[in-house]
This record gives sequence, structure tokens and C-alpha cells, in this order.
Amino acid sequence: MIARRFPAVLLSLLLAACNGEIYLRDGVTDGDTFYLAQKALVDDDPVVQSWVSYSLMRSACQLELGGDNPARQSSFGCEVAARRHLLLTWQEKTTGDAELTNPYLDDLVAIHQAGFLDEHVVGYFRQRGWSMPDDLDMRAYRRWSTASMPRHEPETRLIGSWNYARNAGRD
Repeated sequence: MIARRFPAVLLSLLLAACNGEIYLRDGVTDGDTFYLAQKALVDDDPVVQSWVSYSLMRSACQLELGGDNPARQSSFGCEVAARRHLLLTWQEKTTGDAELTNPYLDDLVAIHQAGFLDEHVVGYFRQRGWSMPDDLDMRAYRRWSTASMPRHEPETRLIGSWNYARNAGRD
């Protein structure tokens, strides 16, 4: 069932990262179990599927970080990995179709190609308590982004939500 509904890259993420059963239904915010939104199963839009990829990667990483409430866990590594997965999925979906565009995702491609993905994550999405790499060049990133994409708008979409596992059987 899952294999027919998810692209191969998402299926490998599901199987490698954690138990696929937690991605079966939509839930409410917060908690220790992430539920993939129903629209992710039926909407083939490349933008939506790219954000599904981001959501799955981020939630799997949060679950790996653990704690009493994985929904509130965050790390620099998790966010960079999820943004990188978002980027790779978008590139895969748009290869050979120049008409497919999205302002944020297209900017993310340019940011990655310029070598500033880590700086982008820190500049827009940094959270208290993150451990940062020593080799960030925020000054160069700001110069580049001001010149290259002065109207850039950061974006995050979660295609799904968190709920507590003890409530998972309730509808």
C-alpha cells in the first residue's frame, strides 16, 4: 500500500528512518507521533511532494532526537538534512520540465549551488540550543543573498502533524 503511493525516495526514507505506521493519518499539533496529511497520499503536485519529503525527513530526525516530546526537538543537522532532502526532491521533480517553478524552491536551488545552504538555514531558521558548525560564513552569505536574491522569502511547510501515540487510535 505505501509503496504504490510514495515515490521511491520517500519510501526509502520511511523504511530507513522509522516505522511507517506513524505516517498513516493526519493528527493534531504537538506530540510524539507524526502523521502524514491525507493530501500527501493523493496530491502529485511536485511542490507538495517536495514538502512531503521535507516533512518526513524532519519528523524522522526529530523522532531520532527523542525526548518527552519529539515534536519540539530541533537541531541544526536535522533542519539542514530536511532542507537538503526538500531540495533534492524538487530537483528530481523538475528535471526536464522548465515550466515547473516555485519561488522558494527555486531560490533554494540557487542557494545550494552557491554553497550557502548551511548559512541559509542558520540565517532564517536558527533555534536556541542548536550546535553550529565552525565554518559558517554568514558575512559572505549576506553579501551574496543581498545581491543575488534581495526579495527572497523563507518558507516552511509541514505536510502532516504531530499527535501523541496514546491518542493514535482515536478519530
